[in-house]
Amino acid sequence: MTGFTLTPIGHLETPWPSPADCPRNGRQPDLSPECRAVVAEPYREGLLGLEGFSHLILLYWMDRAPPPALVFTPPFDPTPRGVFATRAPFRPNPVALSVVRFHGFAAPGLLRVTNLDCANGTPLLDIKPYLPTTDAEPEASMGWLAPHATRRSG
Repeated sequence: MTGFTLTPIGHLETPWPSPADCPRNGRQPDLSPECRAVVAEPYREGLLGLEGFSHLILLYWMDRAPPPALVFTPPFDPTPRGVFATRAPFRPNPVALSVVRFHGFAAPGLLRVTNLDCANGTPLLDIKPYLPTTDAEPEASMGWLAPHATRRSG
């Protein structure tokens, strides 16, 4: 395999200065502050038609993630787990995905979003519209995480 280069299309603005300050996946959905996805000028034309979507998928690079660990013991479960069976940040390629609520544009290239859980300044790699007919799998199972699942309200 050969390596390749990713180019951020912008960055994310959140109230959390470091990864340690971020909420864990959906831990407090009712208290989610508004954040912003800032798309760099050369990529803004790609936002055409985004109005009207209620949710987006943001892909970003966890640039301050700890070094990779292929096996670790989660803090809430006594059994060692492989990193690919978790959503832990210390991955060989620290790519993260968040499904966020889209509240429209604050200005050209400035997207208002909630339910984001990354540190301020995180590089933004891509934006995709969330499609409930394609992206939701109501019958999906959660494996070993089922007893530890964070339940969203509303």
